[in-house]
Amino acid sequence: MPTLRLGSIAPDFEAETTKGPIKFHEWIGDSWAILFSHPEDFTPVCTTELAEVARRAPDFAKRGVKVIGLSASALDLHHKWIVDINEWGKTDVQYPIIADPDRQIATLYDMLDYQDATNVDKKGMPLTVRTVFVIDPKKVIRLTISYPAATGRNFDEILRVIDSLQLADKYKVTTPVNWKQGEDVIVHASVPDADAQKLFPGFVAHKPYLRTTAQPTA
Repeated sequence: MPTLRLGSIAPDFEAETTKGPIKFHEWIGDSWAILFSHPEDFTPVCTTELAEVARRAPDFAKRGVKVIGLSASALDLHHKWIVDINEWGKTDVQYPIIADPDRQIATLYDMLDYQDATNVDKKGMPLTVRTVFVIDPKKVIRLTISYPAATGRNFDEILRVIDSLQLADKYKVTTPVNWKQGEDVIVHASVPDADAQKLFPGFVAHKPYLRTTAQPTA
């Protein structure tokens, strides 16, 4: 099947989750969404990640982002593991976690680990890598990141990218290296100077191709 790239439509699917059955596109609705996979339930790095996602629920909500997890473990294990996550993280996992023991969705999204020979289940089947998909309301994939099994994700960075994407969708801007919310942004290269003066009065032209302005807020 074709490789999923930035700009691809996120494949739709039906799945059983800890919050009941879903149809993925229907579940996303008019929101942004994060689909993130983890190798296996009752594993240490994954436990810290899923607890962090639960703690950051207000951050996702204020950006209009729905979050859904996935692993190759069965649904009954998900429910048992959530007890551990909540206890360790002193939190309350409310987002759904997809059960994908047959790897159908992991295969559809190319999430399986073909490199790390240790990232397998007891039957020797490959587990999922730590993949992140950010999907917009049009069901378009806007970001993909894959982490090795040994490395936990940085959700500050994932939120930073969502802030950048949402800002760029609303205004004709891009964001520079290490940009954070509230810092100056870059006037999009497609905007002529005359239009930029109207859209971003007082913008600074460092080079003909590099113009910065305060982050739009209106």
